[in-house]
Formats: sequence, structure tokens, C-alpha cells
Amino acid sequence: MSHVLHRSLLSEPLLATSCEGLYIIDAHGKRYLDACGGAAVSNLGHDNPEVLAAIEKQLNNLAYAHSAFFTTQALEDLADLLTSLAPGMDKVMFLAGGSEANEAALKLARQYFVEKGQPNKQLFISREQSYHGNTLGALAVGGNQWRKKDFMPLLRESHYISACYEYRLKLESESSFEYGQRIANELETKILELGAENVAAFIAETVVGATVGAVPASKGYFKRIREICDQYNVLLILDEVMCGIGRTGSLFAYEVEDVIPDMVTSAKGLGAGYQPIGALLCQDNITDAIREGSGFFQHGHTFMGHASAVAGALATLNYIINNDLLTQVREKGDKLQCLFKEKLANHPNVGDIRGRGLFIGIELVANKETKAPLEPSLKINQRIKKLAMDKGLMCYPMGGTIDGINGDHILIAPAFVVSDEQIGDIARIISEVIEEVTDKVMA
Repeated sequence: MSHVLHRSLLSEPLLATSCEGLYIIDAHGKRYLDACGGAAVSNLGHDNPEVLAAIEKQLNNLAYAHSAFFTTQALEDLADLLTSLAPGMDKVMFLAGGSEANEAALKLARQYFVEKGQPNKQLFISREQSYHGNTLGALAVGGNQWRKKDFMPLLRESHYISACYEYRLKLESESSFEYGQRIANELETKILELGAENVAAFIAETVVGATVGAVPASKGYFKRIREICDQYNVLLILDEVMCGIGRTGSLFAYEVEDVIPDMVTSAKGLGAGYQPIGALLCQDNITDAIREGSGFFQHGHTFMGHASAVAGALATLNYIINNDLLTQVREKGDKLQCLFKEKLANHPNVGDIRGRGLFIGIELVANKETKAPLEPSLKINQRIKKLAMDKGLMCYPMGGTIDGINGDHILIAPAFVVSDEQIGDIARIISEVIEEVTDKVMA
């Protein structure tokens, strides 16, 4: 029996021993095509030579230097490049993952208002079914109740508005734009309910990832959100931990929303899985307030700005840019969505196929007309994951899509370098898995 505290204490994961491109190979030599990038992480495959070489070079020069004493050239170069590519962003803090990045964003928002002489601004608003990380602050602002329920005594109260989730929440009488405006206006209602003088920030995923399954916002939604935040002096924090760094076809997902957030967080694909890394980016006015006040952001982690991690992330970004992978993400994403729709659009248990770029969600239902979810006790998402692995494919199925309990979806997020042949394999195997699992449970 393993001495590792694995995620599940009822079973042990397979032993991975090597990799090749988009494939992970287990101890028995079986190959698994990674159609989800682990958790939308491995956007360059598992053995990119340029990223590996950059990390090795940095390790040979300097593996680690604590950020209270030193900066490094790789850290400075990555900060220069990333801020130059992120519209409106001026400063960046590099951390060890997405939870740390969102935790830092919450603390920076709070300190900003303290420094500005508005200490009552301490409340955060997010959306139902949202997820922003597993550290206590990030978990508290998330709206996914299943992830939070056992830890509620440890979490501060947060406040929520509806998710922007057209498939389930748009009225038949509404256009997509009208729906987006109506849902966005819930933010104004909530701010007025809480008192604008008490609200620090609104945090949302630009394209919702794990909890709901690749759900883009309605056109005009975030533009209205930005207007409301500006009107009531509330910061806008966009969480792009999963959907950022090219996953949706633009380096930052907010680029297509016609807004500039006050802060944006990133992780996962930023380092492509080669080293743990996250990032918090912000506008200059945020850091100017602290510089002109205490001069010190009261936050930090031992491994922030880790030399080999930032070297790997710098190589990852350069590889994406130099090989025009954003164009490939858009083209390959369109092709994969088309294949899914061709194979699954008429399936009685496929309710919605959605997404942007190589970030695609398939929502499963018991009834296509009513959109009634499958019974949670059937554990459809677990059955799909197991059968897909049996067939040599990694995908990211989740339950609780609707409210943390009901609903099932599959998230697909392959590497940006996925081949046309692999795209075909992904569409074929996922279609087979859905067919076999639903045939069995619905019989």
C-alpha cells in the first residue's frame, strides 16, 4: 500500500513512467492520449525540448534564490514579456499555482482599499458554481458548494450572483445579448444590497472551466460588468487560471471581451506543466496606491518567482508565440468542435457542445428537450473517465455541473500541438465512450 495521501483513499492511481508528445505511458507500457492536458495544463505536450532545455539551463546556473533577497534575469524577462502581452497590465507577481494567484489577488484588493483609506471595502462577490482555488480565501469566494461544504466553519462569508450560463439560464424570449445584460445587472443589485462602500471586488472566470465545462460569457456581458464595477468603485478580478495563456485562442481570454480588468490571474498553461507556476497581474494604479502608502504588499510565499519555474514559463510563452500556436488553437478547436457536433449533436443524452478554442465542454442530460440532468447516483462522469482510460484516452469529466450535485459534463483541453490524427482519435473515442456508457445506464 502506498504511503502517499492520494486524492482518493479507496483506490490508487496508475503509475506513470514516461511520456511521448501528447501521450503518457504507464508502468505496463500502455499509452494514454492526453485529451485534457491533465487539467488544461499541458498545452505543449509532455516532452517539449525547448522548455526542458530552458529549465535545465537555469538549474545548472541557479536553482533557487529567495525573492526577499534576489531577483533573477529569467524572472525579470518573464515579467517584461507577460505584461507586454496582457492588455492593460503593468505588474506581475509569480507564485506556485492558481490557488496562490487568486489568494494573492484577494489580499491585494483588500490592501489596495486599506491604503486608499477605504477600510470598509472588504466584501467579495463571485458567481454561483464558480471555483477559484482550494486555499481558504480562494475557496471561500468560490460558488461551488460541493467543494466548500465540509470546510464552511473555516471560510468567511462571500456573496454570489448567477452564473452566465446560457444553455440553462437564458429565457426563450431573450436574445443572447439581452440575457447577458440581465445576468450582468445582478451585480449592480448585489452591490447595492451590500452597500458599495463595503464591496472590494467581483471575481469571475473569463471562460468557466472545471465546474461547468468551458462556458464562455454572452457577448457584452463582461463589458456591462466592467461598467458596473467602475460605477461603484469595485475592482474586477478575472480568473484565467484554466482558460488563459492561449487555451481559448487568444493569449488572454479577456482580449475578446472588450474589457480591461483591474487584475487577472493565470497558472496551469503558463508553465505547461513542466514546473508549478501561477501569476497575478495588475494595473499600475493598484501598486501605485501601495507604493504611495505603506510601500509593502503584505503577502509572500517561499517559492514565489522560483528561478527554474519562471525559466520554464518564459520558454513556454516564447514557444507559443514563435510557433504561432494561437492560430492553431483557433483552427484546431473549430475542427474538434465540428467533429463533436457531427458525431454527437443528435445523441439523446448530449445536451450541449460548447467552448472556445481548444477548451470544449460536452454537457450530458437525461432528456434533451427538458434538459433534465442524469441521476447523480449513476455516477456518469466517473464511468466515462474509467472507460476512456480503458480505451487509452484521458479526459476531464465532472459531476455537479448545475448546482454542485446535479449535472454531468466532459471537459476537453488537448495540447496546442495536437495533430489532426489525434483530433480525430479524441472525437472518435469520446463519442464511443458516451455511446457505451449511456447505452448501459439508460437501458
